Amino acid sequence: MTTRITRFETHDIRFPTSLTGDGADAMNTDCDYSSAYVTIYTDSGLIGHGMTFTIGRGTDIVCHAIRELAGRLVGRDPESFFEDMGKTWDWLCSDSQLRWIGPEKGVIHLATAAVNNALWDMFARARGKPLWKLIVDMTPEELVNATAFRYITDVLTREEALAMLKAKEAGKRERETLVTKVGYPAYITSAGWLGYSDEKVARLTKEALASGFNHFKMKVGTDLKDDLRRGKMIRSIIDDPANYPSGFKDPSSPELAGKNAGPTGAVLMIDANQVWDVPQAIEYVAGLAEIKPWFIEEPTAPDDVLGHAAIRRALKPYGIGVATGEHAHNRMVFKQLFQVEAIDVCQIDSCRLAGVSEVLSVLLMAAKFGIPVCPHAGGVGLCEYVIHLSVIDYIAISGTMERNVLEFADHLHEHFPYRCTMNERGRYNVPSNPKEGYSIEMYKESIAEFEWPNGSYWVGARGGKVLST
Repeated sequence: MTTRITRFETHDIRFPTSLTGDGADAMNTDCDYSSAYVTIYTDSGLIGHGMTFTIGRGTDIVCHAIRELAGRLVGRDPESFFEDMGKTWDWLCSDSQLRWIGPEKGVIHLATAAVNNALWDMFARARGKPLWKLIVDMTPEELVNATAFRYITDVLTREEALAMLKAKEAGKRERETLVTKVGYPAYITSAGWLGYSDEKVARLTKEALASGFNHFKMKVGTDLKDDLRRGKMIRSIIDDPANYPSGFKDPSSPELAGKNAGPTGAVLMIDANQVWDVPQAIEYVAGLAEIKPWFIEEPTAPDDVLGHAAIRRALKPYGIGVATGEHAHNRMVFKQLFQVEAIDVCQIDSCRLAGVSEVLSVLLMAAKFGIPVCPHAGGVGLCEYVIHLSVIDYIAISGTMERNVLEFADHLHEHFPYRCTMNERGRYNVPSNPKEGYSIEMYKESIAEFEWPNGSYWVGARGGKVLST
């Protein structure tokens, strides 16, 4: 009997993180971490969950776009989608009237991510595997067919991608065994938000050290003198051998080469969240060279490919790299960043790109250009998503996690039954539950409490008044 998609639900879910300064940076000062969430239902009981991360107002707009896209799925057999997920991705992007309001960027692309991710979640659940396992078990031919290739074949053809994947086949099982044993390396952002006091930053940094982390990121961009002071404070903690009772890493080890690691092997990164013009970025970051950052993340507008290339050239003498990708609209922006050698680190986002199929295209391009992939995960649900993507990259595509680190932010994981977890080495544990799919299912109680505007939290918070969130 054929299964059919019968209906879907969308939810505008907002968490009041602005009250505690979580997520605050130079550009985004009042973030309420939010989720434009979709669940797709079938007549067989099979379901799929997907979401796109937002930061408050405007989540309802994304939900409206999700409804327009998800409506196209109703009445279809999900197995027809699973047969060729690359073709399914092309079809999702092919509604000409919806495409017109992108194309392949902005709100419509965010909505496409939620829907495509929900289909991948359903696919993994249908096969009884976590998403990463579903994909690494694919043949090279199946994985190529699951990937979005339109507009990137001048840099990566399907034939090249197939050859790359076949070349990595031999060691896949050994890599799978290793990463499931030791976990995937991570860095922490939670200690470095701009909205935190010095005391809170120091406390969280020490707690992160005790949890096994040795890569740390701080937000910068509002005041050079204050950023330098805060950076020195963090450096004084992470570079002090006394804060490593169990020993520390050799700064000359291969995974730390070129990262400006301090005497304990600790690495500091900085993130400006797009706040500067190109000349400002160069001058400002040069002024922070004393705290030895590995890279500056999002130094300027995310669409300014040549601007990033100019910043990278100017900062090279200081030993500071450039990272971006959190707000890169699509695979074409990444293609150009690679082509003009604009970045040292590729930072994909699991729902800024339009779902798994487009992410695969960027992972393949990054592997071809030899650029490490360190995904963005500073938002609700993103850590749950991106551990799958990093494991896919390591096992099936790049074959390396030596220099890669995956962002971790310690916020809101309690709302997910299949939440991400960390081990004592400061690494992500690899998802292992065969029922969890893409790990983005949210508790119904959390949706009921934080759905905007009528969830129980928001009704109680406004006391009958309309809030601006």
